[in-house]
Amino acid sequence: MDTPGLRMDAIKVAKVDNVVYRGNDGPATGCLHLTAHHLIFTDSSSQSEKWVPYPLISLVTRLPQTLTGSSPLALRCRTFDSFVLFFPREESAADVFESVRELTVTSSISSMYAFFYRPNPPFDVSDGWGLYSPREEFARMGVGSRTKAWRFTDINKDYSFCPTYAARLVVPARISDTVLTHAAKYRSKARIPALTYHHWANFATITRSSQPMVGLTNSRSIQDEKLIEAIFQSHLNPTSAFGGEVKPKPGQPVVYGATATNLIIDARPTTNAMANVAKGAGTEKMEHYREGKKAYLGIDNIHVMRDSLARVVDCLREADMLASSLQAGENGQSGVVLLDRHALRKSGWLRHISAILDGALLIVRNVHVNSSHVLVHCSDGWDRTAQLASIAELCLDPFYRTFRGFQILVEKDWLAFGHRFADRCGHLSSEKFFITASGDVGTAPGGADAAQAFFASVQKQFTGQGHLKETSPVFHQFLECVRQIQRQYPTRFEFNELFLQKLHYHLYSCQFGSFLFNNEKDRRTAGPEQSKAPWERTYSIWDFFNDSRNKPEYLNPEYDGSLDDPARREPGADMGVLLPNPRDVRFWYQLYGRSDEEMNGRIVVNQAVGAEFLGPVENSFEDPVLPDESESDLTSLAASSESISRTSTPSLPTMQPEPVRSLPAADSAVSMHGQSQTGSLPDLVHGQGTQNFPLPRTRTPQPQPRGGLQDVFAESPGTAMRSLWASVSSGARTAASAAQAAYGGVAKEISRNLASGPLEGEGELAERTAPTYTPYQHRAGASRTAPPIGVDQNPWSDPISARPPPQVPGSSHEGEPQVSAFASLSINDPTIALPSRLPRTPTQDSATFSTRAAHSVIRPSSQVDDSCVTVGPIGAPPAPISISEPVIAPAATEDNGNTSLSAGYDPLGVWANG
Repeated sequence: MDTPGLRMDAIKVAKVDNVVYRGNDGPATGCLHLTAHHLIFTDSSSQSEKWVPYPLISLVTRLPQTLTGSSPLALRCRTFDSFVLFFPREESAADVFESVRELTVTSSISSMYAFFYRPNPPFDVSDGWGLYSPREEFARMGVGSRTKAWRFTDINKDYSFCPTYAARLVVPARISDTVLTHAAKYRSKARIPALTYHHWANFATITRSSQPMVGLTNSRSIQDEKLIEAIFQSHLNPTSAFGGEVKPKPGQPVVYGATATNLIIDARPTTNAMANVAKGAGTEKMEHYREGKKAYLGIDNIHVMRDSLARVVDCLREADMLASSLQAGENGQSGVVLLDRHALRKSGWLRHISAILDGALLIVRNVHVNSSHVLVHCSDGWDRTAQLASIAELCLDPFYRTFRGFQILVEKDWLAFGHRFADRCGHLSSEKFFITASGDVGTAPGGADAAQAFFASVQKQFTGQGHLKETSPVFHQFLECVRQIQRQYPTRFEFNELFLQKLHYHLYSCQFGSFLFNNEKDRRTAGPEQSKAPWERTYSIWDFFNDSRNKPEYLNPEYDGSLDDPARREPGADMGVLLPNPRDVRFWYQLYGRSDEEMNGRIVVNQAVGAEFLGPVENSFEDPVLPDESESDLTSLAASSESISRTSTPSLPTMQPEPVRSLPAADSAVSMHGQSQTGSLPDLVHGQGTQNFPLPRTRTPQPQPRGGLQDVFAESPGTAMRSLWASVSSGARTAASAAQAAYGGVAKEISRNLASGPLEGEGELAERTAPTYTPYQHRAGASRTAPPIGVDQNPWSDPISARPPPQVPGSSHEGEPQVSAFASLSINDPTIALPSRLPRTPTQDSATFSTRAAHSVIRPSSQVDDSCVTVGPIGAPPAPISISEPVIAPAATEDNGNTSLSAGYDPLGVWANG
């Protein structure tokens, strides 16, 4: 086991006298001490000490010598504190710089201060590691007593089922461990949906998981679907372990309109979800999860959050540099310097905080107001998922706002569910955070020593910096969100603002073992060369806070627990459920060591816009992430149609998207609200370049039940509903766009041949064979007929003005027998690759489509598979071209005995907008 003595060899100098300290708290002169785990500065006049743990150091810069001959070192900490140390000799500054770098950059967590820390005097409480008991906490929620629809499982007792989950999980009682084993294969990192909160006021729940492994092939898992179905039905019969809907007794009235609005919350932006689809993961296809709907929150990933906080830190650093340059007089007092609040707004930090709060508020409303279930996930389910679930529980349950309850909340939703503290906090640091400013000659070694030092630094650079990409202030964001709610409700929290500040400090100090590891397995199991597990060798952070000498400092004197009594009925009572305002967010100026006026000033409203909700999504036609069935078919044809797509054909004019009209069909699916779901066929929008985006499927607006999902979105402050395709990235559709371009090339060739005739065509199709057309042979029950049109009225190439007027019911032709006036198009050229059949969904079968070419009168057909799309005139019949299977035509609806197509049907997406 490591001992402190092993780190002492990295210290080149242990003590330096006559060091000048200059920081935000004023200048001082004293002595600098370097120990195995701390940098300590002692003020000679006041004898006060400033202790800085090495993991707390985020940046060390060796600056050039000053005009007075001093050698400065500038240090920045993860607590947003910065100071400069001026050394009388350059050699001392170089030794301190090298020593701090060797002591900060380490390759093992076991060398951290937590493994050597021994409090003196000892803490009077030592139950921090056993503070959270899953059985006791979920029993407090009512699992096993108020409801029997949930059970504990030991399937992960040895962490072999899911290494990043806790040993004990809570799952639906009707789901066996065998089903869980199969469902784990469908979830990223085997992080299956598991219970994290059961609401006290009803039987609504919050569950969390990772993303499903859908991929480009639209994979599905029956076991995963049954698991989520059991979760969403757990409230129907809570007294039974088998769940299911309770059948009303004879004579008992049936209550209608009590349908739950269960939600699957995908915290990611749609572009991130689409990128994961290409990697084999993705998001749920809601046709397979009929018990709920889905919503995207648009919360950015860890890299965006890291860059946003870095911009805030840059603003603070620039303000400190300006303050240092404007020091006035010999007393060292600096003038008043305000931060660049415009640069702070551009960082987007408050916008991210507002988005997280807005997403949590959606969960709170759906659980408490709608009495419905919520499943939350992002990609792996340990970053944004932990933020949303824990903040929602903080608002829903007054227990989590107590001093002990908040500690249990952190243990349950962050530590037990596997937030990667070691990766996100970057405890191991890196040499890239130790830099030498230009102009400093330094005391670099020469000869062989210089070469050895160079190769050592190169080796560390390639082997020790990969973890920096995983760092992100995820837990820091959670603390800031708690502070925003605490500021809006100052009497509803038992702990004060200083408690959150101290928790943020020990997040990076590595003084306790709570935040050193990525999951419960790493904390609870001993390593190959260790006799004890880390939790047995370190102290918990809660031992420090619960100590009788420290606890009073972190209690809120304004706390009033009676306000959380659910039995209160006076005006302003909220049953203990908080609904924070996501737009009322401000910088946590105490954490950044600044004043409220300096960081916030007049609050800027437009930087707190809330989450960019996208939903509710009920099926894949409304989902911008999952590929459509037709798109999947086109993608599979990209390789076979490559030769045709490369032909030099004239491009079609740019077309504007047209909304698709849909009417209810007899066999329309019924949603969970008892509303008919109607489908529609999208147009393919040809924009600039080669990027083609399918429009979202539109459906007839349906009335929402009171308290339904629309109310959740509408009542949420700060909600900014965006267009369904506003966030779709063009880069994520490259594969589908290429296939559509290839398919469009075939349509262009056909269009040119139809426009110019068989003898004048110069395209590839005309050169291969002389195409001819044979009249379509009428078959009973499967014909598609339309009035004749000429070559100059071809709908693919001619403007709308040249098309014949549609046949109006009641005209002179209404009673005449209909004759087949179109010829069947069939392609028999083996060199041309076209889709033999476009996939048809039940929604397409039941929908009503339209055509822009002409008003056709069609007889009803019982065999849609035998139908044939007919194009072209029959005036000069050319040679026939045949295909192996007919292209499926849309289902038709009857109107006064006749079957007709309304204007707007465009299966290839190449007709001009009429």
